Amino acid sequence: MTHTKTPLTHQQILGMFAMSLAVLVVANDFTAFSVALPAMQKVFSADVSTIQWVINGYSLVFGVSIVSGGRMADMYGRRRIFILGATIFAGFSLMAGLATDIWVLLLTRALMGVGGAMMWPATLGMTYALIPEERAGLAGGLILGSAGIGNAVGPLLGGILTDTLGWRWIFLINLPVALIGVLVVLRVIEKDKPAQDKSGFDYGGVALLTAGLLALLLALDLGTDAGWASPHILGLFATCFASMTCFGLFERKMGPKALVPSDVLRNPSFLAAGMVTLLMSAIFFAAILYLPQFMQTDLGFSALNAGIGFLPLMAVFGLTSFVAGSLYEKLGAKLSICGGAAALAAGMFLLSDLQDDTTYPGLVTGMTVLGMGVGLFYSSITTAGITALDPSRASLGGAILYMFQIAGGSIGLGMNTAIVVSAPDLAEGINRAFMLNGVLAVLGLVIALFFVGGRLHKINNKR
Repeated sequence: MTHTKTPLTHQQILGMFAMSLAVLVVANDFTAFSVALPAMQKVFSADVSTIQWVINGYSLVFGVSIVSGGRMADMYGRRRIFILGATIFAGFSLMAGLATDIWVLLLTRALMGVGGAMMWPATLGMTYALIPEERAGLAGGLILGSAGIGNAVGPLLGGILTDTLGWRWIFLINLPVALIGVLVVLRVIEKDKPAQDKSGFDYGGVALLTAGLLALLLALDLGTDAGWASPHILGLFATCFASMTCFGLFERKMGPKALVPSDVLRNPSFLAAGMVTLLMSAIFFAAILYLPQFMQTDLGFSALNAGIGFLPLMAVFGLTSFVAGSLYEKLGAKLSICGGAAALAAGMFLLSDLQDDTTYPGLVTGMTVLGMGVGLFYSSITTAGITALDPSRASLGGAILYMFQIAGGSIGLGMNTAIVVSAPDLAEGINRAFMLNGVLAVLGLVIALFFVGGRLHKINNKR
């Protein structure tokens, strides 16, 4: 059946522009430090396992806080939570930019994740609420396309600043950008309506979820040095298991107050989308960290040149994300998601052939295919997951999906780091890690094929 697309109003277009700008602020900060890590490592005399927490710590806090941010946005108002999050994000960016100690840097960088975790789901909720339901694919494409541009600009901007003004300016530039985002949102997004959900906030659920994910990430990070069978590492894994088990039991008793309400937990399409996202997310994080490092360490690139060299992946990611919205509307969720998953797997397998004598042209094909997969997959899986839920859960649904993405990426990054540091050299370590990532992507593709996005032969028009 053919559906006539509702044209967008001027106000909706302006609002979507504001949301794109907000997403760009957060997305830029995920990748800008990928080319700056060697310079930061030198300044603070830190090893690779410590300095990776500039990326991993931010991602971890972002991942464990984003569900809370989404719930707060749905309960207390998306615009209000966005502005509060932007203030936190900018404030800790300033503190990180002025840090003279590695542990102060890592702490303030991690706390930036709290602000980002409030901004992102509020942005998703406002975007999907702005436009007609049948144009949801456009919303997903716009948000992930803007994220792609932010991610693409990140390594380039990080390289320019690192080679000129210094890596501290990667933090400091967040202040004016966040201010612009807040001003535009205030101008074009209507004031928040009073919250209809008066059930209260699930602080116990937040604590248990945070403890479980934090214990898991610490175990993965410290296990390489301490030994996987050491009492401390086994204790962390046990803490993770106990916390996540208690979280599941606790949430069942909380009713409408639960951090993750029962109607979300019992939605099979949404949960399948989350599982596929979890499996796929190690790929992007590993590429962000290790491809620029290979370019600088083995190919002799400067930070700026590594940022430019990373553009085939990031630019294709951004462009594909914008096209993905139209493809989703034409092909439906199933074909869009599975096509993106297949490209992710193919890109990883192409890049897993990396050797000591690999030259830059040998990376371009794999990065391009990987960029296509990232852009198509994440836009489509986000839209499919959010639209599987009631519209009142839009911010929470987007937050949970992003939690799966960030948690999966952080877990994958810890796993990749453990593999890389145990290898005889960087190239061999990347080779082994990327091969495993490709296998995980194939597993995610199989789950998507059977459980996500409806029937394969139908265009997935909204019910």
